Order: sequence, then C-alpha cells, then structure tokens
Amino acid sequence: MAQLFAAVDCGTNSVRLLVVDADGREIERRLHITRLGQGVDATGEFAPEALQRTFAAFDDFGAQLRGLGGAVTRVVATSAARDARNAAEFFAGARRAFGVDAEIISGAEEAALSFAGATAGLPGAVKPLVMDVGGGSTELVCPPLAVSLDMGSVRVRERFLGSDPPTIAQVEAASEFINSLLDTVTFEAETWVGVGGTATCLAAIAQRLPAYDRTRVHGYVMPPDVLDDLAQDLLRMTVAEVKALPSMEPGRADVICAGALICREVGARTNLPLTVSESDILDGIVARLRQSQA
Repeated sequence: MAQLFAAVDCGTNSVRLLVVDADGREIERRLHITRLGQGVDATGEFAPEALQRTFAAFDDFGAQLRGLGGAVTRVVATSAARDARNAAEFFAGARRAFGVDAEIISGAEEAALSFAGATAGLPGAVKPLVMDVGGGSTELVCPPLAVSLDMGSVRVRERFLGSDPPTIAQVEAASEFINSLLDTVTFEAETWVGVGGTATCLAAIAQRLPAYDRTRVHGYVMPPDVLDDLAQDLLRMTVAEVKALPSMEPGRADVICAGALICREVGARTNLPLTVSESDILDGIVARLRQSQA
C-alpha cells in the first residue's frame, strides 16, 4: 500500500483531518465541530464536556486512519491548547487515538503553515495577505509579517457578544477590541486570501448555496460591500435564524457572527475583495510531512 500522510488540526472550534498519498492526492478530508475552547477564555482550562467531544472526534479519526492501513501523522493544537491549564488531559487523549504526541505549535508556526497551504491552493495570488480566523486566534501572514492575534470567533463571541442577537453596544465593544489588536500590525497586500472555517462558511452563505459545496467555495471572490452587508446581517440574526441557513454547520452557527465581524474589520484595512481558499493549515502540514519523508 502506498504511503499516506495525515494531518490533524485541533482548533478552538473544530478538529479536522486531512489524508493525502505520497503524490499529494487527497484521500480524505473531514471535520468535527467540538468547541474544544468552550469557556477557556474565561476559566483558563478545558471543560470536561469539551474534552469528551474532542476525544470522540479523535477516536473517529484514529479508527479511520487504522482502516486505511496507517499514515505518517502529525497532530497539532493551536490557540485553545496554548491557553488551557489542563492540557495534559488533551495530550493523553491524542496519544491514545493516534499513537503520536500532539504538538502545541506557536502562533508564528500556525501562521506560516496557513500561508503555505493557502498559497499552494491559489498559486496565482499576487502578494497575498493570508487570514485564518479560528476560534481562539486569527493568523495574518503577508511576508515579512506573520502574526497570531488573540481574537477568534469563539473568544470574541464569549467575551463580547453575549446577547442573542448581539446588541449594538456589544458589537461596538467587540469592534474596538479587534481594532486594538489590528493596530499593532502593518502590511501591504495586493490579494486578500481567507482560509479556515469562518471564511469558507461566509463564502457559502454569500452565494446562498443550498448545501455546502467545496468546489463552489474554493476561489470564490467576495467584494467588500458583500462582506460588510453579510457581517451586518449575521450580527442582527439570532442563533436559531443562522442555523436555518441551508449551508450552515450547526456547530458554527453561534460564533459565525463574531468571525464575520473580524473579517469585516480586517477587510476595512485591506480595501480588497476576499478570495476564499479551501487549502489551509492542513495542506501546509501534510506538505511538510511529505517533504520530510522525501
């Protein structure tokens, strides 16, 4: 059997798996919304129920990898695991499921891997700013800039947008927080690329897709006015109304308004349309795995 390479990305909101063969051909790409970062911003540790949801996803992915005959596997953890005091439980669960140790990667490495994956999927992008809005952090990469900012869809929702739907005052406070972090970075870009669940979800909603369609999402270009209108709409909707959108993943419905707000504030500084890429940190991880085994 041909050698396989697998990446598992354990984010604040989701756990994702990508498996490719030795030639880089995609074998499997899957996702579980687990909300690992539930309450971490407030408590500083993983909630027991969040760990159990994540371990169930690990077990599912681990069983699939064994069914494929095994793979060279790298498991990375990002924002939530960097912040949690009880991360040892998380590490033990990853070791049981995959037989390898999970790695808490730095924000800088997370940004670099996202950039590598995004630019591989959009080779024509000129001087891109790559943005990955996660649950706990947002990575912005436009060489030489490569930063991870502690603002993500789960973090912003839990900290600022407590009402359903959020109040005007809450949205203003969240925007002020987001912009205080964006004020710390500068970049010059000719293309703005969004990767990860927030960007892909927004692309599906903007196109009014009857169901999520990866082929329609990848490469979609969202004009600034469309993004601005979409963010405003989502911030005015209840979670129940968002869940009713045809392409919406239920586990992302309560935080997509915060993700859209982050995208809107970044977009205000780029004055560029948002090009959405389905290639992201997972693709960057497996590319490095393949290089290491070459």
